[in-house]
Amino acid sequence: MFIVVGVTGGIAAYKSVHLVRLLVREGHDVHVIPTEDSLRFIGLTTWEAISRNPVTTSVHDDVAQVRHVALGQSADLVIVAPATANTLAAMAAGLAADLLGTTLLATTAPVVVAPAMHTEMWRHPATTANMATLRRRGVHIVGPADGPLTGGDSGPGRMSEPDEIVAVALAHVRRTGDLAGLTVVVSTGGTREPLDPVRFLGNRSSGRQGAEIAREAAQRGATVVLVAASIDDGVLDEVSALPAVSTMRVETAAQLGGAMTDAAADADVVVMVAAVADYRPAAVSDRKLRKEDGPLASIALVPNDDILAGLAARRREGQTIVGFAAETADDDVIERARRKRERKGVDLLVVNEVGWDSGFGPGENTVAVIGAAGSVVAEAAGSKAAVAGAVWDAIAAARGIR
Repeated sequence: MFIVVGVTGGIAAYKSVHLVRLLVREGHDVHVIPTEDSLRFIGLTTWEAISRNPVTTSVHDDVAQVRHVALGQSADLVIVAPATANTLAAMAAGLAADLLGTTLLATTAPVVVAPAMHTEMWRHPATTANMATLRRRGVHIVGPADGPLTGGDSGPGRMSEPDEIVAVALAHVRRTGDLAGLTVVVSTGGTREPLDPVRFLGNRSSGRQGAEIAREAAQRGATVVLVAASIDDGVLDEVSALPAVSTMRVETAAQLGGAMTDAAADADVVVMVAAVADYRPAAVSDRKLRKEDGPLASIALVPNDDILAGLAARRREGQTIVGFAAETADDDVIERARRKRERKGVDLLVVNEVGWDSGFGPGENTVAVIGAAGSVVAEAAGSKAAVAGAVWDAIAAARGIR
């Protein structure tokens, strides 16, 4: 495979040496395009030695071969790692100020970027807007991870590790467009069951994993309906901007059940990622419950309908139903997931480990996918985007898509 690796001016460029080495070891023809700033971190000699190909930053070299567009035209895959805030801005604006810029404009191959910058830069509204633009254009994003940064800082903005970038990037080449023609419904977030106008029973779901599931489906060609309950701020900003995704907002389990039932009627695949409250208060006060009203010794609860089991029971021929189950880690996780898949009647059950510091929120996720007869058909650990790719690979395999 002809792979172009763009390297831009960030300290994380040192990781890209290993990334290129991994690609070369797998037998790919790798062409590195560094920016001038990146050469302050890693020199041309290193890139030529590792990639085994000549390296230049200039559009004026090898003019007879029209190198400034030839690399993009020849590429089967383009990876930009690290992708600095400046590079992402230039990509969003369509600038072609150097060889990497012209290559990105000239290619029709999948483009994968691995952002790397300080947390404040990653969270800046300009970067957020640029990322939304790139996602709408079909650019695939790996990371960034949450961890130590240059100068002793820590937070989201750390470039993902080379092995994860390689795995995600190569997977996108293999599976681009494999979900074309499918209609997909995804639920995400956590339901809230009101106790009074102020309080509710809820859970810690951020909605991020479901948003990544929806995004991955759209980027692989599906038409997506995303039904979102309570989510963290900003979770839907980018995915809802994708033309192939339409979103619906709900709050309670009853509302989620109604929305999913309606949307699933015409769906080929239903993925139930949302964390649904098993119970709701038996009575909801129409005014705030106050201390002076007396102690609230207990709250009577009644069970909510089992949305996932209902969707599975009503599935039409050819429809694939996928459930998620959040479980605290112990030795019995897989066995309990097997029993739950059987009890719910779903085609696949994705069990993800959760805890005080794992599973929920912006961090990484660890999942196993349980298929027919209780077999573990896939496992994944890492960013929620990477997990989403693995889940859709398992769904595609279950539907006979290769």
